[in-house]
Amino acid sequence: MNLNKTKNTIRNLIWGVINKIIVIIIPFFMRTLIIKVLGSEYLGLNSLFTSILQILNLTELGFSSAIVYSMYKPIAENDTQTMCALLNLYKKVYRYIGIIILIVGLAIMPFLHKFINGSTPSDINIYILYFIYLFNTVLSYLLFAYKTSILNAFQRNDIISRINMILQIIQAIIQFVLLIVFKNYYLYVIIQPIITIANNIICANEVKKKYPKYVPKGNVSLEIKADLKKRVAGLFVYKICGTTRNALDSIFISSFLGLTTVAIYNNYYLIMNAIISIMSIITVSMLSGIGNSIVINSVDKNYNDMKKFNFMYMWIAGWCTICLLCLYQPFMKLWMGQDYMLPMSCVITMCLYFYALKMGDIRAAYSDAAGLWWETRYRAIAESIANCALNYLLGKYFGLIGIILATLISLLIINFGYGSSIVFKYYFKGKKISEYFKSNLKYFIVTLIIGSITFLMCNALNLNNIIEFIVKGIICLIIPNILYMLIYKNDNLYNESKQFAVGLIERIKNKVTG
Repeated sequence: MNLNKTKNTIRNLIWGVINKIIVIIIPFFMRTLIIKVLGSEYLGLNSLFTSILQILNLTELGFSSAIVYSMYKPIAENDTQTMCALLNLYKKVYRYIGIIILIVGLAIMPFLHKFINGSTPSDINIYILYFIYLFNTVLSYLLFAYKTSILNAFQRNDIISRINMILQIIQAIIQFVLLIVFKNYYLYVIIQPIITIANNIICANEVKKKYPKYVPKGNVSLEIKADLKKRVAGLFVYKICGTTRNALDSIFISSFLGLTTVAIYNNYYLIMNAIISIMSIITVSMLSGIGNSIVINSVDKNYNDMKKFNFMYMWIAGWCTICLLCLYQPFMKLWMGQDYMLPMSCVITMCLYFYALKMGDIRAAYSDAAGLWWETRYRAIAESIANCALNYLLGKYFGLIGIILATLISLLIINFGYGSSIVFKYYFKGKKISEYFKSNLKYFIVTLIIGSITFLMCNALNLNNIIEFIVKGIICLIIPNILYMLIYKNDNLYNESKQFAVGLIERIKNKVTG
C-alpha cells in the first residue's frame, strides 16, 4: 500500500495546528489562574513531578516508535497478519511497562523531599499529589494506548489531534470551575486521570471503526523480534537524551534554586515549548511519509528532499528565534509582571537553546524514519551524561544561566554534530556532511544578523504595555521575513522551496474548501 503522503500530511498539519493552538492556550490560561488563585509554588510542584515522571517514562524504552517503524513495511505490503501480531506484542509490552512504572514510581515516593529546596505549600501533601500524577501516567499503559500505533503508522495523527483537542477543552472547563469555586489543587489534579481514561477509550473505538481487521492476536516472527530488540535497545538510550533534557533542568533548578525559580523558568519554557510543539507538527506529520519514501525511493531522492525541507524549516526556526528574542520580555511583563521575569542574559541563552534544538529536527526525522536508533545509542548516552554533568557543575557555580548553557553546549556538540555524522554514515552514504554543516552554519549566521537588526529596531521603541508588544510583534512579523527573502532570493533551495510551499498551500486550500 502506497500511502497518500501529501494528503495525509496536509490533513495532519491542519488538525495538528488547531490542536496545538488549543493545547498551548489552555496551559497558558491555567498557569495564570493557578498563580493568581493559589501561588507559584503549586506550579513548581507541577513542573517537578512532571519532570520526575518523564524520566520514569523511559521504562517505555521507545517501544512505541519501534513498533510504528516496524508497521511501515507490512502496511506497504498489506500484511494484515504481521500487523495484528505487532499490535498484540505492543499490548503485552505496554501492560508490563505500566506495572514497572507504578512500582518504581512508588519506590521513589519516600525521597521526594530531597528534590525540593525550600518550603512547599502548607495545604499540600506532596506524596498524595505525586501519587495522583503517577496514577495518571500509568493509566495509558494499562488501558488502550497501544492502539494509537495504528493511527500513527497510517499517518492519521489528525484523528488523535481532534480527540485530544475536545478532551483538553472539557478538562480545562472543569478544572477552571473547580479552582474558582473550591480553590483546591487536589480537585484540579484529579481530573487529569479521568480525562486520560476517556482519551484511551475514544481513541480505541476510532481504531476499531476505521481499521477493524487489525486486532491484537498472533505472534511476530523471530526475525521481527530480533530487529525490534535491537531498535528498542537503541531507542532506549535515544529517548534518555530527549526525555532528560528538560526534565533534568527542572530537577536541578528545584534542587539548587527552589520551587519558585522552577515556576518562573517553566513560564518561559512554556512559551518556548509551545513554539516547539507547533513546529513538531511539521516533523510528526512528515514522519510516516518519510518512512514510506525511504522504503520506496532512492537515497538521492530523499537527500535532495531533506536539503529542501531543512532550508524551509530553518527559515521558520530562525524567525521563531527572533520573535522569542524580541517578544519574550514584553510578553512576560504583561502576563506575569516584573517579579516573574528572568534577566535578559537568560533570555538570550534560551533563544540560542531553542535554535540549537531545532537545527537537527529534519535530520532527526530522517534518522527516525530510517530506524537508526541503535546506531545513535552512543550519541544519546554521551549527550545525557554531558548534560547531567554540566547541569551540576554550571548550575552550582552559575545558577540558572549555567543550567541553560549546559543544555545548549550538549545540544550543539553532541546532538547536532555527532548526531548528524551518524545519519550520513548509515543512511545518506556518500553524501558530504561538510555541505550539510556549511548550510546550517550559513542559516545560523543569517539568523544572527537578521535577529540583531530586528532586536535593535525593537529596542529603539519607547512604548509601554500592550502597545509595545503589538508594535514589536508587527516588526518581528515583517522585517525578518523580508530580510530572509532578500538574502536567499538567488538561492536554488529558495526557489525549490517556494514552488513546494505554493503547491502545498494550494492543496491545503482545496482540502479546506473541498
